[in-house]
Amino acid sequence: MTQYGNFTLVTLAEQADLFEQASALVYAVWPRFMLEDDVADSHWMPMIRSFPEYQFFLMDGEKIVVYGNSIPIIWDGTVGGLPEKGWDGALMQGLQNHQKQLNPTTQCAISITIAPEYQGRGISREAIQAMKSLGAKNGLDALVAPVRPNLKSRYPLTPMEQYVQWRHTDGTPFDPWLRTHARLGADLLKVEPEAMRITGTVAEWEEWAAMRFPQSGAYVVPGALNPVDINREAGIGRYIEPNVWMRHRLTG
Repeated sequence: MTQYGNFTLVTLAEQADLFEQASALVYAVWPRFMLEDDVADSHWMPMIRSFPEYQFFLMDGEKIVVYGNSIPIIWDGTVGGLPEKGWDGALMQGLQNHQKQLNPTTQCAISITIAPEYQGRGISREAIQAMKSLGAKNGLDALVAPVRPNLKSRYPLTPMEQYVQWRHTDGTPFDPWLRTHARLGADLLKVEPEAMRITGTVAEWEEWAAMRFPQSGAYVVPGALNPVDINREAGIGRYIEPNVWMRHRLTG
C-alpha cells in the first residue's frame, strides 16, 4: 500500500477484500455485453487468482476510484510478436505461460475502470502511471495495451484503421483514450481487428443491448465499436471488437 498522487495505491494481493466492491464497479460502468467475452468467461478468475499483484486499486479513503487489471506475458518486442487476437490472446497467453512456469518479460493492460463520479477529472493518466509502476516493480520492461478507444462507439461504421488516423490540429490523436496514452509516451503499434469475440443467443443480445433485433443483419448497438451481427435463423448474435496495440516503455 503506497501513496500515489492524491490516492492510495493498493494491489489485490495486499487487500483481497476489495474484490467484491471492484466487481460491482465493473458492472456499473461497462456496457453489459462487454462482460460476456468468450475467452474471459473461462480466463478472468484464473487471472485474478494467479496474478493478484497485477490487479490494483486507487483509493480515496475507503472508496475505489480506479480498478485496474493487467497480466504479465512474454513478448519479443516486435509487432509480429504481440499476442494473436489481442485482448483475448493476452489473457490466454499470460495464463499458459504461468502454467508452464515461464518468466514473463512484459506487462499487458487488460482494463481500467474509473468510478463514474470521478470520470472527467484526468484520473486516467494516474491510472496508467499506477499500472506502469507495478510492471516496473516486478522487473518487466514494457507495458503493452490493447487499447479500446473510448469514442469509437460513436463511429461504429468507420473502420478502426481509419479512426486511428484522425488527428486534432495539434497532431494528437482524435480519440481521448488514445491521446492519453500517447501523451504518456506510448507508441501506436498496430490495429488488432479481432481483439475480443462476444457470442450470445439473440435473446441474450436483446437483453444486453436493451433493444430488439426483428430480423437478421448488422446492428449498431450502444457502446459497441463495430456493428453486431444478428442471425435470427441460427438464434445467435456475434460481435468482434477491434482494439489498438500501444506500448509504454518501463525501462530505458
